[in-house]
Amino acid sequence: MKKLRYIALLSSALLMAACNPTSDEPKPEKNEPDTKYVGQAVGNFSADEWFPGGQLGTTTNVTDGCYEDETPAVEIQGLTYEFNLGEKFFERNYTENTKPFNGLGPASVRKSCLDCHPGYGHGQWKDRYIANGSAAYGNGYLLVVYHPTYAGSNDGPYIAEVTGMPQTMAQSPFLPPIDESQINITWTEIGSMESGLPMQFADGEKYSLQYPTMTIPESAFNTDPKPENIDFRLETTIGVIGTGLIDAIPTDSIVAQYEKEAAYFRSAGLDVSEYLNPNYWDEASQKMAAGAYYTNFYTDGILADGTKTSKAAKDYQTLKRYTYALTRGSLQDGAGANAIWNITNVSRPDRPYLYTTNAWASAMSKNKDVIAEIKASGTNSPYYVDVNGDGKVTDEEISEAVYELLRPGTNQFDNKYHNFEPEMTADQNYAFMVWHRGLAIPRARNLNKESVQRGKKVFMEIGCASCHRPSWTTKDDNYWAPAMYEGKPLPRYADQKIYPYSDFVQHKLYMKNDIHGSWCRTTPLWGRGLSAQETGRGDRLHDARARNTVEAIMWHGYSKKSHSYSSAEKFYKLSKEDRDAVVEFINSI
Repeated sequence: MKKLRYIALLSSALLMAACNPTSDEPKPEKNEPDTKYVGQAVGNFSADEWFPGGQLGTTTNVTDGCYEDETPAVEIQGLTYEFNLGEKFFERNYTENTKPFNGLGPASVRKSCLDCHPGYGHGQWKDRYIANGSAAYGNGYLLVVYHPTYAGSNDGPYIAEVTGMPQTMAQSPFLPPIDESQINITWTEIGSMESGLPMQFADGEKYSLQYPTMTIPESAFNTDPKPENIDFRLETTIGVIGTGLIDAIPTDSIVAQYEKEAAYFRSAGLDVSEYLNPNYWDEASQKMAAGAYYTNFYTDGILADGTKTSKAAKDYQTLKRYTYALTRGSLQDGAGANAIWNITNVSRPDRPYLYTTNAWASAMSKNKDVIAEIKASGTNSPYYVDVNGDGKVTDEEISEAVYELLRPGTNQFDNKYHNFEPEMTADQNYAFMVWHRGLAIPRARNLNKESVQRGKKVFMEIGCASCHRPSWTTKDDNYWAPAMYEGKPLPRYADQKIYPYSDFVQHKLYMKNDIHGSWCRTTPLWGRGLSAQETGRGDRLHDARARNTVEAIMWHGYSKKSHSYSSAEKFYKLSKEDRDAVVEFINSI
């Protein structure tokens, strides 16, 4: 991949439209490039706002490929080699048996991390679910298959028959847990807003909103048993840039944000449990709930200062801050560290087992075609096992071996039928996490423009910053890492003022065919204005339903119950000049 790293002065601010006709991303001014102002206070922007990731976390490159850049901290701390090696594990396609890029199996979600994160960014809008073949690139859709709490509900537990990240790929001779050819996605344009806001602004400019529905028939599930009483939602991948900086935000700072928001809702006479997820904020005690904390549950660990932590004692916790559902805390034990295992199904020393389900293992162990193919392969197949040791391998023995080898939670090192070696070594996994924690945020653009300065002012005035909190300070960044990284440092971001534009708290938008569970983490806005340039599209929101920034904002006002309805209504009432200014600001930070 092309790299242009840490160019102090660029000759122009090249922000390309990148083949997205619906993109509203800002174009550079021809006569006055912003590079002459970088690092200076301009208008209502401070000098440090040019560097959203701070001095240690920002790349000054804003041209094609900037999402791939490492942070200055990587170079300063002597980790460039590890960063470049780790990058290969993100970009390369995985195969069943080609070292060091082996994995995938026996079932997987994707063959490559890059497929879901095109150009390292947000998944693209698609009209069908595709994990296999060349068309998979950019299709970051992940399936949410759950048992609805009531008919039509968008809430309920994930089903047990397929993995939480449902798999639609499998290695021969197996069938995928879900046959993706039977997945149907339908996109529908809404005719009117539930809130009553018209579908055009007062000046006559129109906007449109779309949402997806998905169906998967029972016949698509290659499981035993097949799931019943199920419903579906789509989610697409988020960008991976700046994730190490988010990991560096102190837990107590995010706790203080919860306390601040709870106090506001309480003083306004509102039901705090409606505005802060009770799974994370306990209003009765006015403290964080136990579920808000992420405990390292895969391995013992070590902190950046050398302190050792015990998995058994659960003596390391951080506040959850990753994923739409806020399911992950430390980047080194969740988010990308989890994805490299459960998306491509790559085993490693701290996770020496497969990401599968009992229901799929059972179905494959009973499938006559699977057993026949294994029998035909003979000793070339690891599933051809003489269980009884009598020199004869029967269908029943193959069936037993298949189930034992495919079921989840088995330690493959000690499996009685086969000795699986980890497909990714500890050193390779370490390099992958140096890369993941070392991804930079591109510098801000066009802050010298009066329209962008106006956009910031209006953004603040209409209340967007209530959720899209502009800045945080990282303090000492005493990060957690798996014990197998001992003596191997990760990029560190101490004492940086960063501008992610998120409160890292969940809120509800009450959109049509809403996200599973309704609650959704406030998406960081930093660097998103370069999405069309880097990925080919500028889609936004959890399922890429918003094709541009205006659509994303107006979805915030679809229902009067939306936690951000007031801000969306105020945006709706702005003049076109001010609306355009807000959009230009969002796409410049």
